[in-house]
Amino acid sequence: MGNHDWIWGFTGGLLIGLAGAVFLLMNGRIMGASGIIGGLIDRTGWSNWAERVAFLVGLIAVPPLLVPLYRVVDTHITSNWAVIVIGGLLVGLGTRWANGCTSGHGVCGISRLSLRGIVATVFYIVAGGLTLALLRHVLGVI
Repeated sequence: MGNHDWIWGFTGGLLIGLAGAVFLLMNGRIMGASGIIGGLIDRTGWSNWAERVAFLVGLIAVPPLLVPLYRVVDTHITSNWAVIVIGGLLVGLGTRWANGCTSGHGVCGISRLSLRGIVATVFYIVAGGLTLALLRHVLGVI
């Protein structure tokens, strides 16, 4: 037949977009994962802590529930734990500096035609590409 793996990416994109729209319509706030987590950590979001925790539980619990739908799950992630930990810390630092993450700026910001969201998304996509090129092709770490 043909390779239909693109359907999973398309479906995932539709679901993330739908979730962002529902979150905005029901709460009047942007569905930015870093802001949701940050509000729990710095206690600025404790007025709606249950909603934030429910969002995070869904974010963590749903992917394992979908595993039976996949034939093979291959993320191509490196086995180098130092790279994974440092990468996670850098992503967290970057989301604080950019006042948002891919879901807030990329999904919700671009769909609202937010200049700030568009600029932030362009910068983190370029930074990610340059980082990958440096780590893979220059340093050979991943």
